[in-house]
Amino acid sequence: MLNISVVIINYNSSKYTIKCVESILQKTDHSLNYKIYVVDNNSEINDFISLNKYFNDNPNPKTVLCRSTINKGFGGGNMFGYELAEPSEYVAFVNNDTLFLNDCLSELYQFIKKNHSVGIVGGQSFNENGKEIISFDHYASTTRQIFGRKFLELINPKDKPTRKKSYAEPLKVNTVSGSFMLINSNDFNTIGGFDEHLFLYYEETDVCLRLKKVNKDCFLVPNAHYLHYHGASTQASIAIKKELKISLIYLVQKHYGWLSKKVLLSYLVTSSFFASILKPSKWSFFTLYLQGAPLSKSLKNKQKITKI
Repeated sequence: MLNISVVIINYNSSKYTIKCVESILQKTDHSLNYKIYVVDNNSEINDFISLNKYFNDNPNPKTVLCRSTINKGFGGGNMFGYELAEPSEYVAFVNNDTLFLNDCLSELYQFIKKNHSVGIVGGQSFNENGKEIISFDHYASTTRQIFGRKFLELINPKDKPTRKKSYAEPLKVNTVSGSFMLINSNDFNTIGGFDEHLFLYYEETDVCLRLKKVNKDCFLVPNAHYLHYHGASTQASIAIKKELKISLIYLVQKHYGWLSKKVLLSYLVTSSFFASILKPSKWSFFTLYLQGAPLSKSLKNKQKITKI
């Protein structure tokens, strides 16, 4: 059995994926038994050809490339890779727009291995200028959406530690960044993996909430350092911003119930209506919220199968 299966999704950003894979191979201790599974999430043909050429030109027993014939989104793409992977103690889901700055896998592996109550861990991310960036979050909820994160940190600092702070020691948090997380495979199997109804966004929050229900903690391990470029394969279009809200509404109803969802939708309808007076581009969000931001409006339903 492997110590760690590493799953990376590529979507029209092969240059980032190649650099990510190379950083893992360069930084990870050879004594760690791991394998990297790169899932091409139905990229444009030229991008996949570039990625496939790299793997053909640089054969390595620790790397595997596979391709999905349809864009499965974040959760679905990662599940595709996980189901193909060899059995492992732990699974690491790594965004392709990251670079390991030290032996992240070993740092996280050693911590979670020693702490049996921990189901998921993440490292400390840095931007391109070498500055620490926020690497954990509080659970997404109606309260957080309306009142903000600072309010949550003020009223419950024990459960909601300050995000804008540098930490030297491992810290118990609600969720780690979805850009890089290591999960106990048995726990991941117990909760059923990623919820593929979520096409993009809040997948890590959903996983951490479900792990909490089986009494598994989430920790930030700040000694694991990685660079995160942010959004290399996801452009901040209106469609993507709408997807963020569709996922949020689904998550809130799933974990907090119908009433919490209705309160959130009422807030979003009201705030987007007044925002659209100043910015007409916000009108489409107003109409989305009036419809309830249903999963039927998700980008998942617009994907097409492409076979090579």
